[in-house]
Amino acid sequence: MSKEMADLVAVVTGGASGIGAAIAATLQRRGATVVVLDLTPSDVPDGQVQVVCDVSDDDSVQAAIDVVIASFGRLDILINNAGIGAVGTVEDNDDNEWHRVWDVNVVGIVRVSRRALPHLRKSPAAAIVNTCSIAATAGLPQRALYSATKGAVLSLTQAMAADHIRDRVRVNCVNPGTVDTPWVGRLLDSAEDPAAERAALNGRQPHGRLVSADEVAGAVAYLASPLSGSTTGTSIAVDGGMQSLRLRPETVDPTFR
Repeated sequence: MSKEMADLVAVVTGGASGIGAAIAATLQRRGATVVVLDLTPSDVPDGQVQVVCDVSDDDSVQAAIDVVIASFGRLDILINNAGIGAVGTVEDNDDNEWHRVWDVNVVGIVRVSRRALPHLRKSPAAAIVNTCSIAATAGLPQRALYSATKGAVLSLTQAMAADHIRDRVRVNCVNPGTVDTPWVGRLLDSAEDPAAERAALNGRQPHGRLVSADEVAGAVAYLASPLSGSTTGTSIAVDGGMQSLRLRPETVDPTFR
């Protein structure tokens, strides 16, 4: 494993489980000192540091970034991964739920980024990577609120990249498809027929299965790496071809697929 992130300090929000935990582990293997910011204290792997942080509370965010700087004296990589899900059409969630999810998924990125930027500007290899979603670029049923927030994350990423390129801070995002995470697992468990629902989610992605958290982490590591110094304002789809590919059914004559 390349150690191109040696001597760099990386902060991963929502890094205690799921995609965030996979990202934290991948950056650690590449040599970074990893600080996990998460709402709920938990056991993180040896060599990682956890700081309790609520991205919906600006004072909590400021305090967490202060801890990072007091402990390590620098901040080089920020992974804005913290987020929450939402299910339903525009009729199914009230104003309070819209504000709650937007506050975490969009304004949470704003809070952490603006507190981190003064330190990132001092880094020789500054990078921000935001966790977006296939929901930003494809219409998914029963995901109106969630999709709206992720569309905002995609636009925000591009605007941030333009704003901070002359600060030598690169900003990119990843757009995962449906990832095999605890949140997806809970949704499947609540379905009337969990096995059939999992099969449907597998089949929705052209490569025929859910995306793994490690696959998303690999894309994040590429975008965060100092070896990718000319990559900014970009989104990488990690979705098994869901966004770009249009396959015909298996029963079609292969000559015309």
